[in-house]
Amino acid sequence: MTTTIYVCTTCKTADDPSPDRAGARLFKALQEVAHTHQSNVIIEGVECLSVCKRPCTIAFSAQDKWTYVYGDFTADDSAEQILACAAQYAATNDGLIPWKERPDALKKGVIARLPASLTSSRTPETSS
Repeated sequence: MTTTIYVCTTCKTADDPSPDRAGARLFKALQEVAHTHQSNVIIEGVECLSVCKRPCTIAFSAQDKWTYVYGDFTADDSAEQILACAAQYAATNDGLIPWKERPDALKKGVIARLPASLTSSRTPETSS
């Protein structure tokens, strides 16, 4: 099963002197090191994840799994920890990663955990 890492490429930090946005740099860093990790991860840049107060922001998502949204990453040195956690996420049946097993940067940065989409292969229960 494929895991997608969504990266907010418009994230910026107030004190960042770089002309490139921090989110765009994180996206590029993830792409550059992804080949050293599992091959069933797609890294997709998105225009905005609407978590502007917690840059840099990413999300893990896969069919029939919980989606996690994380923030507070540094643009230039978080890629390895994010990809390590993506491998843990991919290895689960439901996307739930025990807190104690996550890399440190992903223990502190949790913004949201969203249930699997109702449009997945599961049939929603209906009431009569």
